[in-house]
Amino acid sequence: MDERHRRILQKNRVQLLKELEPSLLYDGLIAKGVFTQDMIDEIQSKSVRRDCSRQLLTDLEGRGSQAFHLFLECLREAGQNRVVDILCQRGQIPVPPIIEPLPVIIPNPTPHTWEFKDHLDRGDATIVVKGVSCSQDKTPLPIQCTEDQHLHPKPSRRVRRDSLQSYKMDSNPSGLCLIINNVNFMQESKLKSRAGSDVDSDKMKKRFEALNFKVSVKRNLKAQEIKRSVFDLAKEDHTNFDCCIVIILSHGREAKHSRFPGGIHGIDGLFVTMEALTSYFNGQNCPSLQGKPKVFFVQACGGDEKDTGFDIPADEFSSASNHHSGDDQTDAAPMITSVKELASCDEPDARTSLPNSSDILVSYSTFPGYVSWRDTSTGSWYVETLDAVLEEYAGSEDLVTMLMMVTDKVSQNSAKGIYKQMPGSFNFLRKHLFFKTSASM
Repeated sequence: MDERHRRILQKNRVQLLKELEPSLLYDGLIAKGVFTQDMIDEIQSKSVRRDCSRQLLTDLEGRGSQAFHLFLECLREAGQNRVVDILCQRGQIPVPPIIEPLPVIIPNPTPHTWEFKDHLDRGDATIVVKGVSCSQDKTPLPIQCTEDQHLHPKPSRRVRRDSLQSYKMDSNPSGLCLIINNVNFMQESKLKSRAGSDVDSDKMKKRFEALNFKVSVKRNLKAQEIKRSVFDLAKEDHTNFDCCIVIILSHGREAKHSRFPGGIHGIDGLFVTMEALTSYFNGQNCPSLQGKPKVFFVQACGGDEKDTGFDIPADEFSSASNHHSGDDQTDAAPMITSVKELASCDEPDARTSLPNSSDILVSYSTFPGYVSWRDTSTGSWYVETLDAVLEEYAGSEDLVTMLMMVTDKVSQNSAKGIYKQMPGSFNFLRKHLFFKTSASM
């Protein structure tokens, strides 16, 4: 890469780390020969978006003289015009990008100026590039890149430039949504009541009704009642629906698994594994949802460890991070130490394998093995952030991208000024999932 382009990347690095959405660029960078698949795999192995962006920018600097201009093309194609503006501002780019085949030159009556249109097939947009060739002393002058909005208005939903399709989501309603909200636990369970969970439940009910789902809420269920409720939902006829949502708000713990970790406590203290609950929706057990997305949102602890985090440079820490000093509680249960006790909770039929687990996504409020924090008055960090992200981005972003946003925002919170939380997902979706919003109906 030319030194001047490298300096542009380094000068704007902090802002780029905030704005860049690397997941939208991977296929374009491979297609244009900027990165290899192995390099993309290495970038994707990073668990946090900012780490992915940092690795991408570092690798980009060593990818040849045309890497910068091809990177700009990928950004435009992915709709990341804000990042393009950052890199092009104040004439930082002195020459136009090399575009093949050569553009058709349209003379302009003003001396030393030019304008051309790129007639390459770029999906739904014609790119118009305007600029100045050079001054009298041959010094390159800045160019300005704009999209012809008059001919091609900006779509309301981001145009995907990769090979993945999107799930069909045009049924009315889009599907069924079940919310299980465990608040008050029986005394013999030795589990505390979950103050603030009703706030989470109300938020999720309103949010998914707004996203065109038929929502039902069940409160204070025992372990067997949780299994029966989810089993009955899977046995419904989903032929006329495009999707199914299950939201679980309860205490949780670690549990053995082969694909989906974690166990969910009923109010009686017994628990059912996520492995069992998701198995009701696999291709064999729920034929009316075959090939359709089944999504679980789980606000529960994955264990009893508390994450104290690690230090990062001050310029990389968002000013929007929250320090919770109120009544923060966890959804963790006492750790099982007895094999006999484990056998009494994890019943034989809760160890079902998942031979047909495609089109299932389970989003967890916390990393396996760690606690999940909940404010007794405002609800859990995870649900509060999920609701806010869905409200702002459901009309333009797919679910996986929005969950990365949730992870990034929640990871910046801290409980009592010390403890951290990292949501995550086990994703077996095959396509992009865009929810139906009022704007898209």
